[in-house]
Amino acid sequence: MEGAKQGIVVAGGQGQGNGLTQLSNPYGVVVDQLGTVYVTDMGNNRIMRWPKGATQGSVIVDGNNKGEQLSQLNRPA
Repeated sequence: MEGAKQGIVVAGGQGQGNGLTQLSNPYGVVVDQLGTVYVTDMGNNRIMRWPKGATQGSVIVDGNNKGEQLSQLNRPA
């Protein structure tokens, strides 16, 4: 919010891990026009999405374990 003096946690915040409220080495963050937050979760080889107001994220790209195959991610940034 414009003029805010304190931030709020909108993605993760529940310690390191692979749950829907957790991240492991988050790297890139993008916020779209609707306020949806997208995070590359490098440690879990996945990309997460938090719609505005969500209390947990959803996996939108699952790395199916780290690898080089077309269905896998390798430390997405």
